[in-house]
Amino acid sequence: MNIPNSLKRAARSALIGSGAYASMGVLAAFAQEATPEAPAEAPVEAAVSALNSGDTAWMLVSTMVVLFMLLPGLALFYGGLVRAKNILSVLMQCTMIFAVICVVWVLWGYSFAFGGSESPYWGGFGKLFLVGVTPDSESGSIPEYVFIAFQMTFACITPALIIGAFAERVKFGAVVLFSILWVTFVYFPIAHMAWDANGLFFGWGTMDFAGGTVVHINSGIAALVGAIIIGKRTGYGKENMAPHSLPLTMIGASILFFGWFGFNAGSALAANGVTALAMINTFTATAGAIIGWSLIEKMVRGKASMLGGASGMIAGLVAVTPAAGFIGPVGGIVLGLIAGVVCFFFVSSVKAKFGYDDALDVFGIHGVGGIIGAILTGVLASSAFGGVGYAEGVTMGSQLWTQILAVAITIVWGVVVSAILYKIVDVIIGLRPTVEEESVGLDVTSHGEVAYHS
Repeated sequence: MNIPNSLKRAARSALIGSGAYASMGVLAAFAQEATPEAPAEAPVEAAVSALNSGDTAWMLVSTMVVLFMLLPGLALFYGGLVRAKNILSVLMQCTMIFAVICVVWVLWGYSFAFGGSESPYWGGFGKLFLVGVTPDSESGSIPEYVFIAFQMTFACITPALIIGAFAERVKFGAVVLFSILWVTFVYFPIAHMAWDANGLFFGWGTMDFAGGTVVHINSGIAALVGAIIIGKRTGYGKENMAPHSLPLTMIGASILFFGWFGFNAGSALAANGVTALAMINTFTATAGAIIGWSLIEKMVRGKASMLGGASGMIAGLVAVTPAAGFIGPVGGIVLGLIAGVVCFFFVSSVKAKFGYDDALDVFGIHGVGGIIGAILTGVLASSAFGGVGYAEGVTMGSQLWTQILAVAITIVWGVVVSAILYKIVDVIIGLRPTVEEESVGLDVTSHGEVAYHS
């Protein structure tokens, strides 16, 4: 019996997410494939399709809005935060990362993550170049091509998150090469471990609904390693490096917020009650984080800034990503409040204390927020806190340990492999432009154009 990985994932989500550990629809789907009376080779015309038009329509929309998060959402969010002489470099980096990772995903990425291997660490070579996938291929209740495209958008946006840490000081070619290597050796293995039915974290029962480990901890750790290895921007601490357009940043943050509903609610891989839970938690956690960040900023600095509000928004979205389908709406508020406060202190105090130049606070928000969300999912998923509860025989303590272990492995793998990849790129291409090129700005020196004409 060959049950699609996405159906197994949906089953576990439904079983855990129901709180009753019994989803008749999913169990019926398993029973249909497993029934002993069914012939081993049933005629094609006798096969019953599991496709659901409502699920498919929702996943098509989710896929498009996750792409919208990257282009133009993340591009504008980051673009507004850099100096005017570097905005086009950020926009172009986001654009090219989408293009190259889209191709990589089709050629080998999907196979490495979801290729059917029984290895707990990677998906194997079984679906290189999407071999064997046709318009009739099914992945649970949706066409496999839709599942491939949805997961592709995740693979595209994750390395794009990293560039915020070393914005304004890395060669364009180096960004592209690093992104290809990084998704191959860091993102795809962690995606397999967390989301494939044979994956290490999945087998442990780790709760990672939409990518706390895969997307946010992964990118945040790579960002921190890059900021340290690449070094500070020329003139850091001496020149004014304030964001050149906070309105662009707010527009980008709002687009990210909108797209996150596809990111989180789409990760149910269906249109059902779990989808609705993920949607409302995306609202409540984000609201809690905006309030938490703004309140603590008002207490510490005397004023609540718009940049702080936008940063709190992203912190809440990050923290709820792993938790979206497992906690209750009130738990979402609590999670958001905690993430907003903790991420504020990392961005405002910890970074300054250690002296690294994480230009756009990728680690302080995505890394720290992802860690908070992944670990607290193990607590707030408890029915005692309004969550959906745990699988049979699982306690809060054992679930919390599972969450911590998955986080720890993601961090260690990300630190070691990312550091090696930065060094490889530095040897092949060189990471940094010259001091003169950096001073002039990457828009002119890398792309030969300027964003604004006086």
